[in-house]
Amino acid sequence: MDYTSQRKVDLQYAQGVVDMLNNSTDKYVVYKESRPIADLKHMLETSVQAYGDNVAFMQKFHKDEPYKSITYKEAFETVNALGTALINAGLKDKRIAVIGENCYQWATSYLAVICGTGVVVPLDKELGASELGQLIKESQASAVMFTEKYTDIFKEIKENGDSQLEILIKLNGDKQEENVLTWSGLIAEGKKLLEKGDRRFIDAEIDPDAMSELLFTSGTTGIAKGVMLSHKNICFDLMIAPTILRVHTWDIFFSVLPIHHTYEGTAGFLMPLYKGAAIAYCEGLKHIVKNLSEVRPTMFLGVPALFETLYKTIMKNIRKQGKEGLVKKVMALNKVTKKVGLDLNKKLLKDILKVFGGRMRVLISGGAAIDPAILQFFNDLGFIAVQGYGLSECAPMGALNPDQHKYMRNASVGHILPGMDVKIVDKDEDGIGEICLKGDNVMLGYYNNPEETAKVIKDGWFYTGDQGYIDDEKFIYITGRKKNVIIASNGKNVFPEELEYLLSKIPYVTESMVWGAEEKGDIVIVAAIRPDMEEVEAVLGKDCDEEAVKKLLWDEVDKINAELPMFKKIRKIAVRNEEFEKNTSKKIKRFVDSNKKM
Repeated sequence: MDYTSQRKVDLQYAQGVVDMLNNSTDKYVVYKESRPIADLKHMLETSVQAYGDNVAFMQKFHKDEPYKSITYKEAFETVNALGTALINAGLKDKRIAVIGENCYQWATSYLAVICGTGVVVPLDKELGASELGQLIKESQASAVMFTEKYTDIFKEIKENGDSQLEILIKLNGDKQEENVLTWSGLIAEGKKLLEKGDRRFIDAEIDPDAMSELLFTSGTTGIAKGVMLSHKNICFDLMIAPTILRVHTWDIFFSVLPIHHTYEGTAGFLMPLYKGAAIAYCEGLKHIVKNLSEVRPTMFLGVPALFETLYKTIMKNIRKQGKEGLVKKVMALNKVTKKVGLDLNKKLLKDILKVFGGRMRVLISGGAAIDPAILQFFNDLGFIAVQGYGLSECAPMGALNPDQHKYMRNASVGHILPGMDVKIVDKDEDGIGEICLKGDNVMLGYYNNPEETAKVIKDGWFYTGDQGYIDDEKFIYITGRKKNVIIASNGKNVFPEELEYLLSKIPYVTESMVWGAEEKGDIVIVAAIRPDMEEVEAVLGKDCDEEAVKKLLWDEVDKINAELPMFKKIRKIAVRNEEFEKNTSKKIKRFVDSNKKM
């Protein structure tokens, strides 16, 4: 089949997805505004046609300067010029890695690669030189595009000659480097080529079913697998997700999570571009509050740890001011007054709301299950605060809570997205088993790893490795990871995540890790706890010793144990002063011996 004929088929498929959404009788599919997109190039082109003069990106290109706005048309011109120059450099159909901080240069580089040049390989900016060298080799990347601080690392990787790496491209910085191309230089070159009539990038043919993105997972075991995603995988997510959580053209997404992860990459980068919204890049974690006040965004994607930190900070400040009772009364009363159009929170809690910039509309938590009480707190403040569920292998979306308060289920990670299906296999007596997902967003497989692919994809179903259950309306509830389950001496399953959640409710606990240790033929539940010394010292005083801290924690653990069956009770605790060793996603590595020190 020639490309013109194939293109018609691809467009018909996309239209079929939209028709399915428009004809859905699911009460949670409220916003039937998706448009058909066959691939990400098509997505970008149609977004420029519809929203050309809208702001697409907001960024500070230099310290102490105000945010600069870039329109969809301007960004499109940059992508076309960059893509043209990359092809001219001999990179057509090659693997091109991209690494660095969240920024406009990273975003346009990703688009320039995936929309007509080759296969994009997003790399984790937290990895060390040896790990980056291994991934460059494993991915067979011919070029890498990086922010300035990685220059020496990739020069050395190239000089080692242990990979296919040929071309180095620096995304930012004014310093010229020998044998290093620059993002700005390539764009200037690409514009000249376009003026001369070079259409190699503009007319590039896209196969929506082929691997277009190769990304590497960052698991708690330290073993990275290459996830192969296609345009179809990603575009399917873009079309289905905004049907149950609305994105407006006037929304501004605040980008703080690492953009190389699919959660931020799809939901916080490609989704706003699909819907005509804007993306504002945070300068870094220490600048969050300042940037929020400057940008005044409306959408904020985060992980549970980030929202938990914000919640604890807000509550500490409220308690210090002696206003905890007042705040609770205002939030409770506001639930009633909002029904008649009076929002008390905006008037009486404006100092709290100001922290988020003053216009925040939606908070979305992903990456792991979040404490329902924290979600409820933010909802009571007047935000739309929801959590979703997904995995890199699903590009990454699987489930999402609706944005209407009457439909939200804070304890659930979300309702299965339209066009997808979910089932639970190998259920125990409580109906808990492995969560399996099915849909056109399921990956092509693991790169060069058919054995691992066969383990997780069976008859089109993706076996997630997550344990949980679903209710009658296909809301998903997570209990833990399959590989983390502790088998008690009586044969019953103990989910460490459940106990860690209970421990997190203790005000003196910063973080914890639970595991099962064999002792005299029995399985003993152990918890390593890192205390919140500020909270501890508020009770015990600054001169408290380790034994006093341990007793304080044990008193709280005993309260938890009193509500648990015998096989789930925590039998030992270890108090640690240092942080747990974590992966680049800031998740505790469960199987590292140093995290289990007693």
